Amino acid sequence: MRLTQKELHDALVARHGAAMQERLDRAAVGIAGLGGLGSHIAVHLARLGVGRLVLVDFDVVDVTNLHRQHYTMQDVGVPKTLALLEQLEAINPYLDYETHTERVIPANAARLFAGCDVVCEAFDRAEQKAMLIETLLTRLPDAFLVSGSGMAGNGSANAIRTERRFGRLYVCGDGESDTADGVGLLAPRVAVCAAHQATMALRLLLGERAP
Repeated sequence: MRLTQKELHDALVARHGAAMQERLDRAAVGIAGLGGLGSHIAVHLARLGVGRLVLVDFDVVDVTNLHRQHYTMQDVGVPKTLALLEQLEAINPYLDYETHTERVIPANAARLFAGCDVVCEAFDRAEQKAMLIETLLTRLPDAFLVSGSGMAGNGSANAIRTERRFGRLYVCGDGESDTADGVGLLAPRVAVCAAHQATMALRLLLGERAP
């Protein structure tokens, strides 16, 4: 079944209300990293009908990704940007999807996410997270940043929370668990953290600033 743009948009308005959907229609969110966090964040935001999604990742889907990331076996070997784009277009083909299959570094971060109201950081490594936070808070003064930190292991999902650290930076996670401690990344807990990030992005787009 192929819905028209009006049919799908009318359904979103019916669920979200016209005023909320109008704000989401005009919004732009960037996602840095399309793994366990980023792929799920993107799906949530596409279902909300966020008007423009900027998807950035340099990697391809690997079999080791399948236990927690929003991909299937048929995606193995495909760039994550392209595999995820196919999924998102099946959910809502009428949004503006911008993909960049490249590694985010200080020299290109501001260019990649220019015009985004919110950027969701979804990298694996602490140094990558710190680089993006420092770069975007400095070079994109109007953008909010929502980061993920601490979602490893099988601890209680209730330990995952959203906190406003300072200014335009929000951090989601338990703030403690780390794969370096020998605990793995498991699908349910990673998805909970991704939902926190997507929810905070939504609230920021609607003008709410408290976590």
